[in-house]
Amino acid sequence: MNIVLGITGSIAAYKAADLASQFTKLGHEVHVVMTKAAAEFITPLTLQVLSRHSVLTSWEDEKNSWKPGHIELADNADLFLVAPACADTLGQFANGLAPDPLSAIYLALPLETPKFIAPAMNGKMWQHPATQRNLAQLKKDGVKFIDPAEGDLACGYQGVGRLAEIETILSTCLK
Repeated sequence: MNIVLGITGSIAAYKAADLASQFTKLGHEVHVVMTKAAAEFITPLTLQVLSRHSVLTSWEDEKNSWKPGHIELADNADLFLVAPACADTLGQFANGLAPDPLSAIYLALPLETPKFIAPAMNGKMWQHPATQRNLAQLKKDGVKFIDPAEGDLACGYQGVGRLAEIETILSTCLK
């Protein structure tokens, strides 16, 4: 299976390395697309080594070919997963904005491509009415959510907002 794995700006971005590794070990092709904020938490090189493919992080990366890389990735995706997904990216997806390659890939995906999002953020951000509106819109658009877990959050709070367990994400996406 050809998987596009999106990673956004969340402290949980480091857990995406395990996801990329697990999918690759299971024999799937993993193409990682990171936002600039995600690269502040984990390096593209780590994900490139684990996925065995170059990592798309900016529009600059698309200058290596005459073909728009984000369109090619969208066209060839058997599964689209964003883990972790921050509030900013949820808002971009819900409102049809494409300021970066990850959002552009989301908009260019064929409607029948399975789309999964595993959010991770501060509990107050998760519960905010704007975030909940964006979730509702994305659900209407056919996106499936792997809800965040409850527990200790990186910000020092306790509550809902932790990235779901890697095993939960894997099993949900590979059903």
